[in-house]
Amino acid sequence: MKLPILFTLCAAFAAAADIPPAEQQIAAATQAAPKDKRDGAAVLGYSPEGKITTLRNGTNELICLASDPKEKNFSVACYHKELEPFMARGRELVESGAKGMDRHKLRWKEVDEGKLKMPKEPRMLYVMTGKGYDPAAGKIIESYLRWVVYTPYATPESTGLTTKSGTEPWLMYPGTAGAHIMISPPKQ
Repeated sequence: MKLPILFTLCAAFAAAADIPPAEQQIAAATQAAPKDKRDGAAVLGYSPEGKITTLRNGTNELICLASDPKEKNFSVACYHKELEPFMARGRELVESGAKGMDRHKLRWKEVDEGKLKMPKEPRMLYVMTGKGYDPAAGKIIESYLRWVVYTPYATPESTGLTTKSGTEPWLMYPGTAGAHIMISPPKQ
């Protein structure tokens, strides 16, 4: 066997070893959802090759996303299924190298141009971060849950919200297709 092939195989096995089993990804990802929505949520996670894949089909309006095993920080999210085109496009843009504000502006422009579907009414996103997932306990270690309400094109004037971050609800990216209300309770 040639050395480059052996190296590629070793790298593939190492990557697969870092990907939690599907059941564990599902259990961890759904922790971000309200308890009464967890069993029916669809779950996107990572294949042994590290690619996004559907781990479980859903029966309700939520899609949960497992923590990216390539990322240092642990973060899972659940969001309304009508946000999936916007979220999927964000993942595509990251894969192509667009990050941060560039990625946001590209998606907003596509929504503005009618190329990317975004719901007109508010839609929920739940984000839970932590130090990792303890499968034996079935819990995220040192979890922190925050809520995001996507309200495309909302402004401080249309909502009465501040644009200053803090522990009270505030409006992020006002006036854009990606405008959303951030609700971040104090960390304990």
